[in-house]
Amino acid sequence: MADEMDRVFKALADASRRALLDDLFREPGQTLGALASRLDMTRQAVSQHLAVLEAANLVSTVKRGREKLHYLNPIPIHEAHGRWIAKFERPRLDALAELKQRLEGPQGDRDG
Repeated sequence: MADEMDRVFKALADASRRALLDDLFREPGQTLGALASRLDMTRQAVSQHLAVLEAANLVSTVKRGREKLHYLNPIPIHEAHGRWIAKFERPRLDALAELKQRLEGPQGDRDG
């Protein structure tokens, strides 16, 4: 599991790869050519980024004739969120809710 998560974080660390994921989120099932046309990089560079994303299981592909269509796989991002992000959010959100409650005081005090 650690190796899988390491690949996900490595893949997400690069801005170009995040841009590819955003593009696939907006428009699933794109070819290499379509993805490369939207970025300021060569098809070869886009292909290398896609290979990293595929190795991290963030992108899946489907062959359609001679074309290879790319799709976002959001499950590894969801798993990373659950494992690394959500657990840090909960205490802060609880603290903010408690602070809000203390600052607002009892609801009965606001009448008047």
